[in-house]
Amino acid sequence: MTDTPLVVAPNLKRRLSGVTATVVRLIPVQATMIDIAATGPGLPPDIPHITLIRAATLPRDRWRVWHARRNTEMALGLILRHVLRRKYRLLFTSAAQRHHKALTRWLIRQQDALVATSPQAASYLERPATVILHGVDTQTFRPADDRAALRRDLGLDPDALLIGCFGRVRAQKGVDLLVQAGLDLLPDRPRAQILFTGRITPDNRAFADDLQARIGAAGLSDRIRFLGELPWDQVIAHYQALDLFAAPARWEGFGLTPLEAAACAVPTVAARVGAYETLIREGETGSLVPIGDAPALTAALARWLDDDAGRIRAGQAARAHVSRNHAIEGEARALVQVYNDLLART
Repeated sequence: MTDTPLVVAPNLKRRLSGVTATVVRLIPVQATMIDIAATGPGLPPDIPHITLIRAATLPRDRWRVWHARRNTEMALGLILRHVLRRKYRLLFTSAAQRHHKALTRWLIRQQDALVATSPQAASYLERPATVILHGVDTQTFRPADDRAALRRDLGLDPDALLIGCFGRVRAQKGVDLLVQAGLDLLPDRPRAQILFTGRITPDNRAFADDLQARIGAAGLSDRIRFLGELPWDQVIAHYQALDLFAAPARWEGFGLTPLEAAACAVPTVAARVGAYETLIREGETGSLVPIGDAPALTAALARWLDDDAGRIRAGQAARAHVSRNHAIEGEARALVQVYNDLLART
């Protein structure tokens, strides 16, 4: 990478989020295809990177691409081009499956091109967009060589049936639905445990405290656990340690976690939100349930918990499906084609 990249991908958020994870996993792959760098705080040191000051002072000798994924990043791109007179083509990726607010609609209208992470997300944009589904790094996300040893290293029971749910702890993610399912399922399944990883923000502390009180009252605090926000390598290791993944969100933009689980040969039970209906093959790589339906979630989890052979087959099928259809290299190539199209404009 040079210090004058052709593409700049801003990440204007310090804490780990879905957008940050996308930048972290995509840029090293894209860097083998085009001169690209991230800018902004909170990124690992091995990611190709330039400072925000450098991004704002790149030479005006040619057009470059500013690839935003948040409103703040779209706004900064406009400032760079129209106030600081940098030669940036503006690109925005949208994952949202909802009607955009007025400010977002205005920012979107200022972009030179749009990408949507699913056909559903594209339908909420007022302009044509290139649909590029997210992919996953199947070399990083892969089955553990020795899952029992990995579990011991993580302090987890090697003989447990582990269900995971990863992401911020809040109602939007359906955490309460999975807790209720656990309260119903675990008393009759002594090997089953549920692990939540992810940050609890102050505005969701009362929500999490109430769930933990319910878990404690049921005597299941040692089997339904909230591990908090983990370093990225630990998140990957916990995927590899699972038997089953749950994604019971009430709303989701795209939803990358089932792909990451699948790449680790872990089947998923998910709500019909985001791109989950595209990513999960019913009965083959997991199950889909109606949004907000705790009894349906409970029944689907029970099906996979009680069928060891079927669950293992589904995990193998999930790994094969992701490797075939959702490898990150395909996403990277498609985005680089969009970059090259923008750079070629006269």
